[in-house]
Amino acid sequence: MRRYYEFSIAVVIISVLAIVLWRAIGQAGGELEEARMQSDVSAIRIGLMEVVAHRETFGGGLPRSDNPIDWVGTAPGGYLGVTDGVPDQKSVWYFDRKTKELVYRFRDGHRARFRISRDAGVDSPRAVVAGVGLLRLDDMP
Repeated sequence: MRRYYEFSIAVVIISVLAIVLWRAIGQAGGELEEARMQSDVSAIRIGLMEVVAHRETFGGGLPRSDNPIDWVGTAPGGYLGVTDGVPDQKSVWYFDRKTKELVYRFRDGHRARFRISRDAGVDSPRAVVAGVGLLRLDDMP
């Protein structure tokens, strides 16, 4: 009888530890997805700075598109293209034609939104060249 109690206590302890580990892995996955998205945004910002620096050096105009992917020419992995609303897929990038925002939709469904700014001030917190930058807007649920 005593062994049954010891066994049941061991099962309970292992179950609690498994639940704690499962939650920690889930949280780390969310943080990893955020880091990957931020890496993609950094690459897009660098591409925007290159386009603007080229124009500042050699002259010419800036692209008229509000889609930053049209400016940089290379899309991040999972880019669906231009849409007229929120797609069903998750962990994807898309450009919302209606709101004129580049959006990343996370696995949990919330969305990180970005917009090109052509008149960002010098005190802008992110990389801005000649007033052009990629600004992060408030996330949407």
